[in-house]
Amino acid sequence: MGGQRSVSDAGGVNEPRILIVGLGLIGGSLAAGLKASGYKGKIAACDRDPAEIEQGVALGVIDEGGTELAALVPGSSLIVLAVPVLAMEPVMAELAPLIEDQVVTDVGSTKLAIHQAAERVFGRLPPRFVLGHPIAGSEKSGVAASNPSLYRRHKVILTPQSDTDPEAVARVRALWQACGAQVLEMDVARHDQVLARTSHLPHLLAFSLVDTLARQDERLDIFRYAAGGFRDFTRIAGSDPVMWRDIFTANREAVLEALDDFEVGVARLRQAVTDGDGDAMLGIFDRASHARHYFDTLLNQTRYQAMEQRNVRYRVSPGGSVLGTIRVPGDKSISHRSIMLGALSEGVTQVQGFLEGEDSLATLQAFREMGVVIEGPHQGRVTIHGVGMHGLKKPAGPLYVGNAGTAMRLFAGLLAGQAFDTELTGDASLTKRPMGRVADPLRQMGAVIETAEGGRPPLKIKGGQALMGIDYDMPMASAQVKSCLLLAGMYAQGETRVREPAPTRDHTERMLNGFGYPVNREGAVAMLQGGGRLTAAPIDVPSDISSATFFLVAAAITPGADLTLEHVGINPTRVGVINILKAMGADLELSDEREVGGEPVANVRVRYAPLKGIEIPVDQVPLAIDEFPALFIAAANANGVTRLRGAEELRVKESDRLQSMADGLAILGVENKLYEDGIDIVGSGSDGPSYGGGHIDSHGDHRIAMAFTIAGLRASGNIVIDDCANVATSFPGFVDLARRVGLTLEEVSA
Repeated sequence: MGGQRSVSDAGGVNEPRILIVGLGLIGGSLAAGLKASGYKGKIAACDRDPAEIEQGVALGVIDEGGTELAALVPGSSLIVLAVPVLAMEPVMAELAPLIEDQVVTDVGSTKLAIHQAAERVFGRLPPRFVLGHPIAGSEKSGVAASNPSLYRRHKVILTPQSDTDPEAVARVRALWQACGAQVLEMDVARHDQVLARTSHLPHLLAFSLVDTLARQDERLDIFRYAAGGFRDFTRIAGSDPVMWRDIFTANREAVLEALDDFEVGVARLRQAVTDGDGDAMLGIFDRASHARHYFDTLLNQTRYQAMEQRNVRYRVSPGGSVLGTIRVPGDKSISHRSIMLGALSEGVTQVQGFLEGEDSLATLQAFREMGVVIEGPHQGRVTIHGVGMHGLKKPAGPLYVGNAGTAMRLFAGLLAGQAFDTELTGDASLTKRPMGRVADPLRQMGAVIETAEGGRPPLKIKGGQALMGIDYDMPMASAQVKSCLLLAGMYAQGETRVREPAPTRDHTERMLNGFGYPVNREGAVAMLQGGGRLTAAPIDVPSDISSATFFLVAAAITPGADLTLEHVGINPTRVGVINILKAMGADLELSDEREVGGEPVANVRVRYAPLKGIEIPVDQVPLAIDEFPALFIAAANANGVTRLRGAEELRVKESDRLQSMADGLAILGVENKLYEDGIDIVGSGSDGPSYGGGHIDSHGDHRIAMAFTIAGLRASGNIVIDDCANVATSFPGFVDLARRVGLTLEEVSA
C-alpha cells in the first residue's frame, strides 16, 4: 500500500517504490539521480510511449514501467508527475480514483495553473500533493538524455500551502536533496512571477529571435557567420517546442507582464540609439554588465531567493611563517562612502583603490538601480557620474545590500530625504541586526520608516517627507548612526547636531568636507546645515586597517615574523588596534606617513616580539571595535590576562562576537571568562604552540573566520572553520594573501 514505507538508503529517501509519470529528460534524470545516490527502492515509470519505457529499463534508469497508471499506482508510495504542464490535468483526473495515501508532487515550471487544475480535479489541492519545480533542464529531450547530475547544485522550488502535510513536504524535499539539489520554498504566485522573468521570458526571446532571422532571405549567411554570443543566447531556442507552448499558455499573465517590462526597456534603448545618446546607452550597458556580474556572484555563493550562504570551510595546518610585503584591499567604510557621495555630487568622481568585495559591490549596484551611471570597478578604479542631491530615481524593487550593515544604516539616512519610497533588505545575517538605532532618531527628524519585529530589516522608507534638523545625543558610540544622521541632515531644514559619547571613525565628515559640504566640529559634536550641495572630487581609498589587522596580529604572534603592509589607512579614529598592540608589546613601526584625499596613510612594519596581557583602555574600544576578534587571538598568545570591558557593541555585529570568540577559544583550549560587555582571556605567553586545534563555527561572520585562521600559526593541531563564505564580503583575496605570507590554508566547499 502507499503508506507502507520501510526502505531507507544512503540518499536519505525512505520510499519502497517511486512512480514517475512521464519519462522524459526531467523524469528520467530524477530517476538516474536517485539511482546514483544509492537509492535502494524500486523506480517505476508510466509513459504513453512504450518505447521510452523499454529504453529506460534497458539503460538502467528505471526498474519497471508501463503505459497504464492503474497497474502502477498500487504499491507506489510517492508519485512524481513529470508530464507537460497542459497534460497535468488529464493525468490528475486519471490518477484521482487510484491514489490512497501516497505523496504526490510535480515538476511543472508554472505552479498556479497546476494548482488550479488540481482544485478542479480534486475539489481542493490535496494536503499530500506538494507542488514543486526543479530549476534545471537542457535543450535535449527524452529518456535517452537522462543525466544523473542534472539537479546537482541546482535549485528546486517547492510551493506548499498552509494546509500541506509537513511530512509530505519532508519526503519530497528528501527526494530532491538525494539528487544533490538545493530545496527552497516560495509562494505560488511569486514563483510564477519570478520564473516568468528569469526563465520563460529568455526562452520566448530566443525563440522569437531565431524565428525572425530564420525567415529572412539572407538567413544562411546570418547563421554561417554567427559568433559565439549568438550561439550562447539562442541555445535555448532548441528546447522542446511543445513543452514551451504549454508553459507560455499556462503562465500567460505573468509572461505578458514580464514581456511588457522588457518592451519598455527595449523602447528606451531604441530611443537612445536613435538619438545617438551615448550617455544613455552607457548607463544601460554599464548597469546591465555589472548587474550580470553582481547577480552571478550572488547565484554562485547564495541560495536562490533566500540568499543564504553556501558553506565554505577553511582548514588551517599548524605553524607557518609571516614574511614579506603586502597590500590589503581598500577600506570598506571609505569605499561605501565614495560611491554614496560620488553619486549625490555634481560632476564626475574618480575613485582608486575601491574594495571589490560583495558589500561594496552591493552599494554600487544599489545606486545603479537608482539611475546613477557608474563605470567599473576595473582593478579598483571606479568612475561615478553624479546626479546631484535630488537626482536619484525610484528603484524598481527593494535595494539589496547583502551583508553590509554600514550600507543599510547609511542608506537609511540618505534615502529618508528622497522623494520616492524605498525598501532596504539584506541577507539572512543582516536581517537579524538592529536598525532601531538609526530608525528612531530618523523618525525624530520627520522620517517615516517601518521595520520588522524588533527594529530589524527590512526597512521601508516613505519618501517625500519634510525633515527637520535635530540635536541628538547618541546613547552608544557608533560611526554608522552618526553618519546616517549627517546624511539625512543634508536634506533637513536647519542644523543637525550629533553628539557622540566617545570618538568614532570620522570618514563621513572628512569626505563630506572633501566634496565641498561643510561639516563642523565642536568637541564631541559634529554638525552640518541642510540644503547644501556636493561637488565631485577624486578619492584614493587607503588599505583597510580592519583587513590589515589580521596580518598585523599574525606577524605579532609568530616567532621570526617580519611583515610590511603598504598604504594602510591610519585615520586617528581607527588606530585603536595599533595602540592596543603596542601596549601589548608588539614591535610595530609606521613609515612614509602621508595624507591622501584627506585620509592619513602609512606603511606598517611588524616584527615578532613577546606579547603581554593588558587591561584594554576603555577609550580605545570604539577605535578598534571591528578589530577585536583578531585582537582576541593576540591575547591568547600573550603572557597573562587580557581584559576587555565596555564592548557590548560586539554582541550585535554579524554574530555575537563576544560569544562566538569565547566559544571558539574554549574549543582550542584557551581559558577565558565572558562578561556582558567584555571578556578576560588567559594567554599562554610561550614561544611554542599556545593552544590546540579544533573545529570552529564562525556563525557566518567573516571576522570570526579570519581570526581563527591566523590562530593556526600558534596551534598544535589543525583548525577547521565552518561557514566562511562571508569572508568575501570584506576581504576578497584573503586566502591567497594568507598563503603568500606563509600560512598553510586550504579552502573547501562543504
